[in-house]
This record gives sequence, C-alpha cells and structure tokens, in this order.
Amino acid sequence: MDVSAAEHAVTSRHLRRVWALPGTVLGRSRWPAAVDQRLHWHWNYWWQAHLLDTLVDAQLRAPSSGRFALIRSFVRSVRLRNFGKWTNDYYDDIAWLGLALQRVSALGIDVGPALAAIDTQLLSGWTSAAGGGIWWRRGDDFKNAPANGPAAIFHARSGNLSQAREMTAWLTSTLVDPASGLVWDGIRADTGELVKHIFTYCQGVYLGACLELSLVDDAARTVRAVAEHLAPGGVIRGQGGGDGGLFAAILARYLALAARALPGPEAATARSLVLTSAEACWSGAATGLVFSAEWARPAPWPLPEDAPERDMSVQVGGWMLLEAAATLS
Repeated sequence: MDVSAAEHAVTSRHLRRVWALPGTVLGRSRWPAAVDQRLHWHWNYWWQAHLLDTLVDAQLRAPSSGRFALIRSFVRSVRLRNFGKWTNDYYDDIAWLGLALQRVSALGIDVGPALAAIDTQLLSGWTSAAGGGIWWRRGDDFKNAPANGPAAIFHARSGNLSQAREMTAWLTSTLVDPASGLVWDGIRADTGELVKHIFTYCQGVYLGACLELSLVDDAARTVRAVAEHLAPGGVIRGQGGGDGGLFAAILARYLALAARALPGPEAATARSLVLTSAEACWSGAATGLVFSAEWARPAPWPLPEDAPERDMSVQVGGWMLLEAAATLS
C-alpha cells in the first residue's frame, strides 16, 4: 500500500479553487465534476471537514510546507464558501468541522474564532428532551449518534470533560443496543421512537467518545460488536455513495485509535479490522487509484455514470482508511 499515492490520486482529482479565486481550495464533490460541482454550489460541508481531517493525517505522516499552506488555504476557503460563517444548522456537520479544526490548530494554524463559534453552537443544542443529548439539526425533533458522538469527542478534546461525559452517558443509556452492543441511529424526541438503523459511523463516533473518556469496557464492547456484525471476512462493510461513502472510514479512524489505546484483546481486533480493510481497499482499487465504495469488492472500471465511486466521499473514505492503517505500521 502506498498512502502517498492515495493522497495524490484523491487530491489531484478533487481539489480545485473556489470560484476561480487565487489562494482558495476545496474538494469537488464528484468526478468528473458537473457545472454545479465545478462552482462548488453543492459543496457538502461535512465531506469537506473529513477531507480537511485527512489532509491533517497526511501532514502528520509526512510533513511538508506545501501541504501546510494547502491546509491553511482550505480552512479559509471553508469560511468563504460558507458565506463568512463557520457553522450551519446541522450539529453533526459543525462537530465534524470542529474536530478537524482542533487538529489543524495543533499544527500551529490559528483557528480560535472558528473553534469558539462551533463550541458555542454545540453547547446550545443540548436540551432535556428525550433525556438529554443535542439535536441533529436546529428546529428538528431528532437526536442522534452522528451529532452527539463527534460533539462528545470535540468537548473532550477541548477540555469540557463534564459535557463530554454527559453526552456519552446519554448515548450509552439511550442508543446502545443491550443485545448486540451496536449503536442505533437516534431517537425522535416528540414520540420517543427509537430509530434503530445501524450505520458504521455511529459505532465509530461512539467508540471515539469512549476512548477520549477512558471508558475501556464500553470501547471494547463496541469493537467486539463491530467485528461480529459489521465486518464480514474482517473487512468493514460499505454503505454506498453519497454521505454513506464516508461511514466506514470514520469507523476505521476510531478503530485505529482503539488499536493503540485499548489494553485488552480488542486492541488486536481493532488493528486487524483496519489493516484487513485497508488491504482489501488497496487491492480493489481501479485504474488511477479509484477506490471502491465496498472495500470487499473491486471498484468497477470503467466507471458507470452513476457509480458511487465518482463521489468524493467514497474516495476520501478510501484515503482516510489508508492513513488510519499507516498509523498502525
């Protein structure tokens, strides 16, 4: 596996200026890009957050002044494309950007105002409805793992451990299936209805929150549940294109952290899941390192017009997985 080649493949296909302005860069959400994607009209805020996070992975792996400048331009471009703001109405989206910006800050790039704005909005989303938790988006009646998981990690990393503990405890008591150990999607606050869809990234963000808070037993249970239910043949299963193109890679990111942090046999399980998935992803890539939306099978080539592999989410997901695997070598 050559993670540097993966980085080059994804960035060369997807990174472009915003509105042709010098000193700007964001990822085009599809390749080849239609007119609206070339204009970054449909720019997928939270996909950009994961692209930024993966650029940070690469910078930590192989620091370069060029990539450092690229990351700084990328951060400025997010605010530009978001019309001068750092946040939007989706608490999960802003939590993802917050996590990426925390890591950007650790590189020495000043993002203090952005982190403050994100922190304020995340804190404002907490209510007692459905027993606690923050909303999926403002004005909605749904509370879910995709918002509360990354927000809990964000709060833990920013030093607000009491908020992180409260959010993680809410996730454990409300959304963890006591039978399987998997994390359900969410709960409708107006009716109390549990939405029991199982998504790989819900497991990842819950695992990440548990790791930040040293909740070893909860983290280990999650790793075991993922291995039993969500990784046939040891390869994390995919969930299509669009937003789903990032789900498995988010889980892989936190499994890699678990592999280095957990004290018991689950560390080896987490390591195996990441490395086996990475080998499958790499070996199944098509010409030009186009990664498959389902790592257990090769990417189609030539790509059909409607192939999920054309989505930036799928390609960033493959690269993210390989960066996670590189931390375990």
